[in-house]
Amino acid sequence: MDNRNPSVALVDDHVMLRNGLANIIRNFRSHEVLFEADNGRQCIEKLESGLIPSIVLLDLNMPEMDGYTTALVIRNRFPGVKVLALSMYDSENSIIRMLRNGARGYILKDSDPSELQTALSEVQQKGYYHSELITHRLIRLVNDLDNPEGQIQQLINLNEREIEFLKLSCTELTYKEIADKMGVSPRTVDGYRDMLFEKLPVKTRVGLVLYAIRSGLVMIA
Repeated sequence: MDNRNPSVALVDDHVMLRNGLANIIRNFRSHEVLFEADNGRQCIEKLESGLIPSIVLLDLNMPEMDGYTTALVIRNRFPGVKVLALSMYDSENSIIRMLRNGARGYILKDSDPSELQTALSEVQQKGYYHSELITHRLIRLVNDLDNPEGQIQQLINLNEREIEFLKLSCTELTYKEIADKMGVSPRTVDGYRDMLFEKLPVKTRVGLVLYAIRSGLVMIA
């Protein structure tokens, strides 16, 4: 019987921060650090060599291969490895991109060590971590895409322009850029957004994106 603690890989190009995280995680005594990597490419090389952690704690902005690409590669090639995103940024675009690429949770670098410990434990035990940035429900929408019991009802109440706006909301375009692409005013786009918030069980752009993914309106790349 294997009594070893779940293992964690740390992927961050800031050596001092990475070393500090390694020490913090070792002090938790609930997880062990399997390896550290300077960037995504180095992480993938270690995975290919047979070093398979339970969780990859993954920075977003790194040279050679960033966290977005790395998360996608891990999801496609190492589906048993869970990714927990660690970032300085709390923008919706960053969260959306990481969730779409397979991240099971998203925490900020200025979080307390206790939150990191909670995040690691919940990702390990439940398969996801929800915080003030990402609600439990939205994480489940991403992680249960193939669960037929959780299918969201079809988008029968949306008109053509609302569906077009919903698809564009899944890109990295700002609302103003979406308005330009649709050939309407920013105020009209605000109206589409507010109408979707009324018709769908979501209240944020992240929610719109995850709804579109779950309903099959857009495909995860």
